[in-house]
Amino acid sequence: MNTLIFRTAAPFLTALMLLFSVFVLLRGHNEPGGGFIGGLIAASALAIYGIACGVTAVRRAIVVHPLSIAGFGLAAATIAGMVSVFAGVPFMTGLWIYPRLFGIEVPLSTVMLFDTGVYLVVVGAITSIALALEEGEVD
Repeated sequence: MNTLIFRTAAPFLTALMLLFSVFVLLRGHNEPGGGFIGGLIAASALAIYGIACGVTAVRRAIVVHPLSIAGFGLAAATIAGMVSVFAGVPFMTGLWIYPRLFGIEVPLSTVMLFDTGVYLVVVGAITSIALALEEGEVD
């Protein structure tokens, strides 16, 4: 399945899928989507890139080890839950702030931080598994 057409199209398909995964992540709680589905789409994109270009190319593209990405995501999700405890409300209660950036009010929430953490955990864990399986193949 490692044809010239696949190797040529894979980087473009990967970029498109990664962009779509961020779109799905940002859709979040209001509509279908969120961190888990977005993370699966991103991990699938990296798996396609790995099949086409090899494990080394994927490791070079993501720079850090996939389990480090998962660990950072787990820390972000935990922090999102703990912020509410320090604010004196029940654990995992959504809290919002509205900073102004360049004159535009931007709503930020602990819910978005949690979703981003889940996204990173799924991307890191699934990519790590996929790369380990791909490295184990003998041609």
